[in-house]
Amino acid sequence: MSSILTNNSAMVALQTLKNINGDLSKTQSMISTGKEISSAKDNASVWAISKVMESDVKGFKAISDSLSIGEATVSVARQASETITDLLTDMKGKIVAAQEENVDRSKIQTDISALTDQINSVVNAAQFNGLNLVNGSSTDPMSVLSSLDRNSNGTVSSSSIDVSRQNLSVTTPASAQVAGTTDLASVAAASAIFQGTGANTIADDTAYVAGTNDTETIANNGSATFTVGAVADGNTYQIVLDDVTVNTADGGTAQGQRTFEYVASAGDGTQDVTRALTNQMNAFFGAATGSTSEYSVAQGTGANSIQFTITNGSGATTNNTIGVFARVQTDGTAGSDTSTGGLGALQNIDVMSNSGATAALTAIDGLIGQSIDAAAAFGSAQGRIETQSDFVGKLSDSLKSGIGSMVDADMEEASARLQALQVQQQLGIQSLSIANQAPQSILSLFR
Repeated sequence: MSSILTNNSAMVALQTLKNINGDLSKTQSMISTGKEISSAKDNASVWAISKVMESDVKGFKAISDSLSIGEATVSVARQASETITDLLTDMKGKIVAAQEENVDRSKIQTDISALTDQINSVVNAAQFNGLNLVNGSSTDPMSVLSSLDRNSNGTVSSSSIDVSRQNLSVTTPASAQVAGTTDLASVAAASAIFQGTGANTIADDTAYVAGTNDTETIANNGSATFTVGAVADGNTYQIVLDDVTVNTADGGTAQGQRTFEYVASAGDGTQDVTRALTNQMNAFFGAATGSTSEYSVAQGTGANSIQFTITNGSGATTNNTIGVFARVQTDGTAGSDTSTGGLGALQNIDVMSNSGATAALTAIDGLIGQSIDAAAAFGSAQGRIETQSDFVGKLSDSLKSGIGSMVDADMEEASARLQALQVQQQLGIQSLSIANQAPQSILSLFR
């Protein structure tokens, strides 16, 4: 049956053309935007996931910037620490030279002061964007934002890398030790605190006189053992070595005398005092005496760790007999610990005297160790930040790739589909045109 009111063929052709035009519009949108899912109506769940991941990518971009700033700040601090280590090593060379006999210690002291000023300059300049990690202005660690962590329920938390500050300031207050001046009540009381093998400790206000009041003598290839029997805050332990073969500035040797002194603090024990005196003497022997003399000091072990033994050469040496003067006094003041509290102990280094040169030699090793530890800590932190920065970059790339696989359009497929739909559109238009011509045939029935 034919009808001029209802053209089923035209309705079918029109509906088909509408569907084709809809698909064509969607394909053209994919081609123009490059996305298969560009809005929530395309695929609500996938679109929502992609937007969450896109926000994470932007967050990691900010984290990458934070890591870059943190890495630069730590790099400045590391380089400053390494430079300070080099300067302290140069200073140690000056202090070693001051251990010799017949040297111009005033010029050496001038060089040491100049190196101290240079270290201060390095410390003050070691800042990035106003943040200085080595000047001791704060003890709070520097926190570097390193990650955003999203758990399974969608909760987001941040992670940070904490970089500890290192105090390398030369202006940090540091006190030099002050030897006690109060003698013990008796020789027995003094010897109970500090005594050599079979020899009593001086217990009166008698200064050392060469060859007169030695408490001990050590012949060539001989040795003497000293015991720290008790420790109290302010106890001053003194050893004077006389007739030691010391290097001279002209490359020769001379017989010299050197005083070693340690003032105990409240936290020291007998082993600490023994170790301190042992280190002082070994540092001096290593810096100021020739290897042919073979002087040495060794701290005991186990139950004997409160003892140290001084050895005057070996069977191959022809050393003079060493005179040893041992003394103990009370009411001294312990100096600042050179391993903590910055490099303020540099202000107390004075090589103008034998005792000052000896103390400086012990102090400089502790200061060098502190700067080395600082450089190592910054180097470790910088390496960790660099690793995290590389990871964040790769993670961002992976997230972008994941987002793309969900929402990006397949352009090859879209191109082929576009051409197919364009052909279908033309055919649909032609079909609709034919369907619209069908009622014309009804006119022939009325002629």
